[in-house]
Amino acid sequence: MSNDPSTSSTAEDHQDTISSTTTTTTTPTITTSASSDHSSSLSKAQSTIQSLSTILPSLPPSLASSSNPSRSLLHDHHTASHISSLLRLPDSGAGDNNLCRWLYDTFQSSDNDLQLVVLRFLPIIAGVYLSRVSLRIPIAGFEAVLLALYAHETTTRASQAITVNVPDLSHPSLYHETKAPIKNNSTGLNLAVISPSLEPYGTVRSTRRARIVGVALELYYSKICEMPVQSKIEFCEFCRVWAGEDGEMYKEMTGSSSSSSSTNKRKEEGGKCEVQEDGNDENKEGGSGKAVVGVGMGRIPLPWELLQPVLRILGHCLLCPNQNKELIDKASKACTSLYARSMHDINPKAILATRSLLRLTNTAAKDDNFDPTEIPKSRVISI
Repeated sequence: MSNDPSTSSTAEDHQDTISSTTTTTTTPTITTSASSDHSSSLSKAQSTIQSLSTILPSLPPSLASSSNPSRSLLHDHHTASHISSLLRLPDSGAGDNNLCRWLYDTFQSSDNDLQLVVLRFLPIIAGVYLSRVSLRIPIAGFEAVLLALYAHETTTRASQAITVNVPDLSHPSLYHETKAPIKNNSTGLNLAVISPSLEPYGTVRSTRRARIVGVALELYYSKICEMPVQSKIEFCEFCRVWAGEDGEMYKEMTGSSSSSSSTNKRKEEGGKCEVQEDGNDENKEGGSGKAVVGVGMGRIPLPWELLQPVLRILGHCLLCPNQNKELIDKASKACTSLYARSMHDINPKAILATRSLLRLTNTAAKDDNFDPTEIPKSRVISI
């Protein structure tokens, strides 16, 4: 065996060369992959905007040329206003509606930013859809979009329920004095179900409708921090329509002396809230003078599977820090209407939830530094 130093040196140089070659070929591969993903996302967004231009001819040219077209489309007020107006038209939910087809295809693109664009219009889609169910008019276009959102959430959650572990209050705590023998599972946990398990649905039936829309709203809530303020305001407005109650008798619970800019007059007829339009109506579509829904047709059933995600969204609108003042006012009115509806229906669970939101809102309005998660410090024990 030879121990020639030159031979050893040559082998080391050869190894360094291989290592250097591997390094120089691996690094550009990672960069190229990231660049390819960005290019693919950019291409999808531009293609989506181009297809939207066949529906909305007046799209701003800056959308397609933006460095992030999806985000620009999400926050473009002019385009959002135009789409909202089209979604409120009488024939907007038909199965052959081009805008519903565009929303469906855009969400199915699997691009996260483009999916946010579709979720931005969910309040209007769900609001108009639920308000038209009793009218027996074509709404297959809306149902296709809602089913796409439901299927996405079912796949993401693997059909599993959303649960949370909470302490079992039926057992004494570690610091509890009792004569009964302390069990080993004194700190045992109970499983609370926030959202039940999901089943794949291909059609919307009357028995599934509330669940499908509720799951879509749960998906909206999971992305609510990325939603524009106007989308949340539209949601709050439809909550009042769904409640079918103005809640004027409970207005003092919010601690606000609200003076609505709208001159709508609401009155109770047959358990429904009728809207007499006069002047500037906040629910008119793009100033065209047409109402969102027919007079007295907005009130809908509010089972817990639909009401729970609604209240979670309203809770964000009311208590999330640094929120828009108009949004807080709209959310407060929506919560008051839902409280009046729950009192009318004598629904204990809904009464407790809506009343708690109203009390938190009232407290937050009086104290700018109020934190609902902070335990109050006091020497007085209230029993």
